[in-house]
Amino acid sequence: MSLVTNAPELARPASPQRPMRRLAASCFAVMTFIATAVPLPAYARAAPESFADLAEEVTGAVVNISASTTVEASSRTLPQLPPGTPFEDLFEEFFNRRGQGNGNGDSTPSRPRRSNSLGSGFVIDPSGIVVTNNHVIGDANDISVIFPDGTRLKAEIVGKDSKIDLAVLKVKSDKPLKAVRFGDSEAIRPGDWVMAIGNPFGLGGSVTAGIVSARGRNIDSGPYDNYIQTDASINKGNSGGPLFNMNGEVIGINTAILSPTGGSVGIGFAVPTALAVPVIDQLREFGETRRGWLGVRIQSVDDATAEALSLGAARGALIAGIDEKGPAKPAGLEVGDVIVRFDGKEVKDSRDLPRIVASTPVGKTVDVSIFRKGEEMTKQVTLGRLEDGEKQASLQQPSTETPTATRQALGLNLSGMTDELRKRYSLRDDLKGVVITQVDPNSAASDKRIQAGEVIVEVNQEPVATPTDVTRKIDALKGEGRKSALLLVSNAQGEVRFVALSIE
Repeated sequence: MSLVTNAPELARPASPQRPMRRLAASCFAVMTFIATAVPLPAYARAAPESFADLAEEVTGAVVNISASTTVEASSRTLPQLPPGTPFEDLFEEFFNRRGQGNGNGDSTPSRPRRSNSLGSGFVIDPSGIVVTNNHVIGDANDISVIFPDGTRLKAEIVGKDSKIDLAVLKVKSDKPLKAVRFGDSEAIRPGDWVMAIGNPFGLGGSVTAGIVSARGRNIDSGPYDNYIQTDASINKGNSGGPLFNMNGEVIGINTAILSPTGGSVGIGFAVPTALAVPVIDQLREFGETRRGWLGVRIQSVDDATAEALSLGAARGALIAGIDEKGPAKPAGLEVGDVIVRFDGKEVKDSRDLPRIVASTPVGKTVDVSIFRKGEEMTKQVTLGRLEDGEKQASLQQPSTETPTATRQALGLNLSGMTDELRKRYSLRDDLKGVVITQVDPNSAASDKRIQAGEVIVEVNQEPVATPTDVTRKIDALKGEGRKSALLLVSNAQGEVRFVALSIE
């Protein structure tokens, strides 16, 4: 390979530096040749030159959702005007002109109010099945789907689910509609390119692109949060629109943004298809969700709780309560068990379990791996159905005046159960244990929100009936070199939770 230079340069006498310059130029040329001849690793691919072909392929399936709700306004009584008021005629004319009465205190019905909302959606079946967000349609009684070519079709609700914010609509068309297909959201990784399309104002598709910023995001919007985070711009009106991978497959439903201004600041969230598709299928088939139900109340396992249970690292979901009529009880699951695997899927923390259980078919018998008193074992559970109206019981903690205690431990004043204390704290008749009558505000127990009027039912999964039982078990744990004690604490209504307290 030769290095080409211009003729005048060749006619000049060579300087001492000229050979070094030729050598450097030769090395640069060789490196350039190698860079163009050897392909780059797959992970170093350049950004797409254009998203135009992909956008053109799928935009026709992205629609605008126009939802209207008519609200009947209640009658209202207008202010009473004293007879002879100088402005009586003026007020009467004003209110009559607005259709609000005659200004003399008459009660007249107001006109119905109409509330409108706009969002996006996308067609998943040429027969006219459309997916959007539940919050886009809300309680609307008039829903229209507007296509990119301006066609407007009335839509009926097939089903909706508020827990992961999805709704399925049906429109009737005299021709097959352009539809898009779902992809595997589990296959995407942070850094992968994605494209978001919305139709926020019925003016046609609005395309933005970016990358997957993160997966598995919890934004505390519902019990099954597992969002894809992306920096592809998602603005008002884009809710319900699709998030595409580079194969033109929908891998998420754009749902929420994190923004102090209401506009995109580069943080958007989409429901992954792995979570959405089973729900969409249920809504299409049944018109409602049919989620699996285990019948347990769970809480997170922190480091202190893991140490108290000899669990090693903090993992799994700790059972803090069992529904007497739920599937878990006849299967042999107990309060204090830590569920570490469910139906072959690892339960890394307590947030994983509700999502896994809910996506498991009703009536399926599954293996549940639990950690109990230092040993791991497997139980088989046949799942029930989670009813939509079921609510998670919230812990209610009474705050009342505290009596004199008989013993102190861990910053707590403790007393045996008596009729007087049961009445004072409105404790259930069948509730057994040691009553907490006072909490040191500077103690770890106070930091964990333990309050007077609650009852210690167990210490390290062993029942206690007297304050002496509590202090003896704590002393025994110290003798074993333990750093914390695991208390099972009940409120007045019998709802329990585990609390790990340091005993050092």
